[in-house]
Amino acid sequence: MSVQTEGTDTAGEPAVHKARVPAPPTGEDGGSGPSARRGAAAPYLLLLPALLATLVLLGWPLVKNGMLSFQNLNPRQLIQHLTEWNGGDNYQEVLSGSDFWHVVERSVVFTAVNVVLIMLLGTLTGLLLARLGKRMRLLLLLGLVLAWAMPVIAATTVYQWLFAQRFGVVNWVLDKLGWHSMADYNWFGSQFSTFSVITLLIVWQSIPFVAINLYAATTTIPRELYEAASLDGAGAWKSFTSVTFPFLRPFLYATTFLEVIWVFKAFPQIFAINEGGPDHLTETLPIYAFVEGVGNQHFGVGAAISFLTILVLLVITSYYLRMVLKQEEDEL
Repeated sequence: MSVQTEGTDTAGEPAVHKARVPAPPTGEDGGSGPSARRGAAAPYLLLLPALLATLVLLGWPLVKNGMLSFQNLNPRQLIQHLTEWNGGDNYQEVLSGSDFWHVVERSVVFTAVNVVLIMLLGTLTGLLLARLGKRMRLLLLLGLVLAWAMPVIAATTVYQWLFAQRFGVVNWVLDKLGWHSMADYNWFGSQFSTFSVITLLIVWQSIPFVAINLYAATTTIPRELYEAASLDGAGAWKSFTSVTFPFLRPFLYATTFLEVIWVFKAFPQIFAINEGGPDHLTETLPIYAFVEGVGNQHFGVGAAISFLTILVLLVITSYYLRMVLKQEEDEL
């Protein structure tokens, strides 16, 4: 590589001289040398431990579960260590029965209701955190963190005590307020009331995650945008729709996606409350797979139901992801 420099010759006239500048060695600034190849491979090497752990902890159990779903595995085969392959008989038995499709419908409706309530109340709580003063914000954050940190079984036990038929706090309060017919009301005696308690529990446990995420997202919004909107005469609702919501949209998409997965696979809350009762009317797909597989000791059928549960969840999440990607393309 050469550059031109100006100088003067012996007659005093300006002259142009060419100077040779050595080129940078290959591989030091974007070349194809060994150091560049090592830099390109570094991210993959860092991801390798996580990928291996995922394959061992998630991939291999999934493969084993898929193999088990094609076997006739009951107590006799389990005790005698027999492996009896039955092809797709387990899937045919599950898919040809009406119980499975009723449970799928119930699971989808249950997930939709919970996710809508969680996102609505969690978003409102996150926006409230952004507007509170420092002390009140700290107090509310402390309460949210404590609710989020409480173990699931411990929280479920507290709700069982709150809604107990004879000595529950909820029935006692309702009786004192004048609803005397609720003094001995059995909250776990019908499908609707049992699902109401479970929904209240799951929503209460999920709001902290959404609220804290959304509050953290609001801290990234430049204050100059709100000042500009105020100068343009925008009120509170206009500022939210034109400034706040566009910034929060990616966080809302990601949080909704996570909540769909978390609610759909909720197991301990439903099982600990009433074990899918009364009369199996509150069974969702995870509960149904456990009851058929472990409870009735039809392990091959239970494995088939659990594998179908994964497929149903993939269908739901893929539809949601396609909708999100389509909306992003329309915005571009």
